[in-house]
Amino acid sequence: MQDALGLPEQERAEIAARLIESLDARDSDAAGVEEAWAVEIERRCAALDTGTTGTTAWDDVRRQIETDILRR
Repeated sequence: MQDALGLPEQERAEIAARLIESLDARDSDAAGVEEAWAVEIERRCAALDTGTTGTTAWDDVRRQIETDILRR
């Protein structure tokens, strides 16, 4: 346990995620969905890291939703 706690944050997070997954009793379809989301999250994080995409403030998103959807 002490060895694991001494690892860098990213490695500890990976170990924690795998431990949690090992306790999960989900069916194979859910596992496939979870894997797809993990890939998508990695893709989005990489896009943010490289600057190929940006973020939008929640207030702006909410206003856009209200304009595009709720006020039609």
